[in-house]
Amino acid sequence: MGRDREIDRLTHLLDRAAIGQGSPLVVRGEAGIGKSALLDVVGREAAARNLLVLRASGVESECRLAYAALHQVLYPLLDRVSGLPTAQRRALRTALGLEDGVTDVYTVALAALELIVDAASGRPVVVLVDDVHWVDTQSTDVFAFVARRIGSEPVFVLGATRVVDPADPLRRTGFPELCLGRLDDRAAAALLDASTPALAAPVRARILTEAAGNPLALVELPQVWDDVVPPGALPLNARLRAAFAARVDTLDAPARALLAILAADPRCGTGPLLAAAGEACGSPVGTHEVQQALDAGLIEPAGAEFRFRHPLMRSAIYAQSSLTERLAAHRALAAQLDDLPDRQLWHRAAAVLATDEDIAVQLEAYATRSRQRGAVMAAVAALRRAAELAEAAPRRTSLLLYAAELAGEVGQRSTAADLAAKADPRLLGPVERGRLLAVQEVVAPGELGDTARIRALIGHAHDARTAGDTTLAVNLLWRAASRCWWACVTPAVRQAVAEAVQPLALPPEDPRRLGILAFAQPEIHGRRALSLMRRLDTARVEGEALRFLCSTAVILGDYHRASAYVRTVAGACRASGQLAVLARTLGAGNWCRVWTGEWDRVRAEAQEAAELAEEIGDSFWALSAKVDLAMLAAQRGDHEAAEELAREAQGSPLVKGVAFMQCALQHARGTAALVAGRHEEAFTRLGRVFDPAGPAHHDQRWWAAPDFADAARHLGRQREARPVLKELEQVAERLPSPMMRMCRGYVRAVLADDDSAEQLFADALADDPDDWPLFHGRLLLAQGTWLRRQRRAARARESLRAARDAFDRLGAPYWSERARLELRAAGEYSGLRVPHARETLSPHELRIATMAAEGLTNRQIAACLYVSHRTVGAHLYRIFPKLGITSRAQLGTALRTAVADVAVGAEDQMPRIASAEGRGAADQHDDGRVTPVPGGGAQERSAENVVQFGP
Repeated sequence: MGRDREIDRLTHLLDRAAIGQGSPLVVRGEAGIGKSALLDVVGREAAARNLLVLRASGVESECRLAYAALHQVLYPLLDRVSGLPTAQRRALRTALGLEDGVTDVYTVALAALELIVDAASGRPVVVLVDDVHWVDTQSTDVFAFVARRIGSEPVFVLGATRVVDPADPLRRTGFPELCLGRLDDRAAAALLDASTPALAAPVRARILTEAAGNPLALVELPQVWDDVVPPGALPLNARLRAAFAARVDTLDAPARALLAILAADPRCGTGPLLAAAGEACGSPVGTHEVQQALDAGLIEPAGAEFRFRHPLMRSAIYAQSSLTERLAAHRALAAQLDDLPDRQLWHRAAAVLATDEDIAVQLEAYATRSRQRGAVMAAVAALRRAAELAEAAPRRTSLLLYAAELAGEVGQRSTAADLAAKADPRLLGPVERGRLLAVQEVVAPGELGDTARIRALIGHAHDARTAGDTTLAVNLLWRAASRCWWACVTPAVRQAVAEAVQPLALPPEDPRRLGILAFAQPEIHGRRALSLMRRLDTARVEGEALRFLCSTAVILGDYHRASAYVRTVAGACRASGQLAVLARTLGAGNWCRVWTGEWDRVRAEAQEAAELAEEIGDSFWALSAKVDLAMLAAQRGDHEAAEELAREAQGSPLVKGVAFMQCALQHARGTAALVAGRHEEAFTRLGRVFDPAGPAHHDQRWWAAPDFADAARHLGRQREARPVLKELEQVAERLPSPMMRMCRGYVRAVLADDDSAEQLFADALADDPDDWPLFHGRLLLAQGTWLRRQRRAARARESLRAARDAFDRLGAPYWSERARLELRAAGEYSGLRVPHARETLSPHELRIATMAAEGLTNRQIAACLYVSHRTVGAHLYRIFPKLGITSRAQLGTALRTAVADVAVGAEDQMPRIASAEGRGAADQHDDGRVTPVPGGGAQERSAENVVQFGP
């Protein structure tokens, strides 16, 4: 009653799902507000439309049992599991306890998605999950994963949860919400009159006042009005609990035992329920006692089982039971659940009042099994309880520390911090103290440039090495070195980190050693690291070691090697379901691909990284991916998009004290100003990264040198820029990475005076392989512009033509237009650039098209991108018309086809136009000859005088 507007919204979403426009929705509201009633309405409406309804309900006693709610939802579909791909089938069966094995939550989630979507191909599916606040963490993660990926599927996912604190995981999903408020006066009165007619007027008015529009209170308070606490003494929920508990007092002892058992485990079957109740009260319990509970309005049939009519009834009955009754209930349940060992273990743990080392050991083993199933937070819960039951104080601390480490691994920072705070440092040895500090690095990193924290990491690494734990020592030094690089700390602190590596006695080519030294002192150890990486047989390097190499190559500027590492690491992460590592890898690795010209990959994978990072709650790497996209937009010439992304990132508190982020953002915004024609702003912004006292000063400031040089050239301030960039020559000698050599060659040529420019351009181009298309094209453009100004138009046209073609292949609209304008000023007309068909694809479509062109099937693509195979098929259906093709076999050619001018050979057919200097209708050749050119100077336009070009 009184929910017409809400029901209209829900049935509208139901109808949309029925035609393949799926969506999620979260219903929020206080206890008793009618959330379950709305889910029941949706269930009935779905059944009436012949939709498949999959339901689950969270139960407080099951929230520590991994995948318990997922099992409820998928139970009707278990006969379809055999049709899943092998890896997904094994993952799901392992998660549901149907076979032994090791899996991860995201492979399980993908399997669940495929199962639900496949079922929806026959008839639309509605997933209803009630009391989400009591659903186990793993199932919640799976449901959220599925709900994010049903936009083009006939699936509606509806969850109901109470209004909880901001740490609620559903808040992070960003799903649309329906906040359910209390009934208005008219609806409240109608509900009260329908449920309890003929109430005396004073009582009716009092109940309406006390219930305050809460439907549960309106239905239940009249039943026990005489037992209700006087007004104002208790909040409404507490009063309802008191009312429900009061009903129990009217029952005999066996019926009360039955309710106590059901309150302790609402999912126990009827047989175990009656047997456990009989054991708890010492006499048989049967249908008579069940009928008493039914008549009291506390429970109701649910198939072959019984359930409480409302969760508040369960909590009220459990709370009003004495401690002795609760312990007896859990012991009795444990005795009846031999066929459900995990559930039995938790009841045994709940039946213990003091310590019990035997159960603590079993819980620790359960934690190990849970972690193997991808249920990390179930493992954390088990370790927490094991710590409470452990007899020795050092063992309690050890269990808490292990639990904190696991919680930190999956980003549950508040839980990890709480567990770490309970660990007694006085009971820890040197290795455990190092582990605790590693946890604190995750949950409370503080300022990245905190030198005291860096020195603490060095000290604990020394202690760990002395105690024989080299792996922990490496981990701590890696964190210290990372802080050095991200925050650009003082040379003395960097030196301390580098010196701490030597006692570890790692082989010179050990990727961990290379990474720590490179991050701590890139200009000192970079040359050696680059040389060793070139000689490494990476086919024998995998896992964490390869991630070290990947990070090292990125920060040293060996960008082509870094890109190859990123592809390998990302592929391994996709195969193993390590979405957190995948998000970090793509978030960091795509920066290098901007410069190597892999723009299609950056566009697709940076967007993917941002979405994955947001999904797993890793805001820093989501921010990093946005910075990549800002730089890509700036280099493409889309200065408005670049500015918007950079401003959004700049406003995040996460960039405070992170020098690299500040440097990258200044670089992106400076480049955006450059391509927008705001050269003074570009010169100022880019100049900030070279200010040693500024927050944007960082080791990678040299990557901004070419753009700074261009800004200086546009303003005629080359002389002012030369001293600022003088250090580049020295750094490039110490750190001769491909990127540093490229920057040095470019800056030398662009800032050169006329006497030396020609040779420096030639040197730079000779050292500039074609696999750096952005710099190669820009060098040719700068060279052609200089040649045109030297009145060597014929030679200028050669360079400008090559620059134009390079930019067209790259898909760089701004630079293509610059080259065309310079060509026109040099006396040659180019037709308009025709955008490549692939540029019409969204980042996600581009990724799918590329993988399909490489020969992957829809299911293989789906497994890589963590979507359903039907979603892949739907994207390909939209991709084909955009690319002008009709079959999968044509994808490779369509994606590779080069951009062409509007008129083929237009440069040979159009009349040349005089140069911008207004020299009249003539071209000057390199040998000094002058050739008349038709058209005259009145038609020319100088590229230098055009302020802004659109993308």
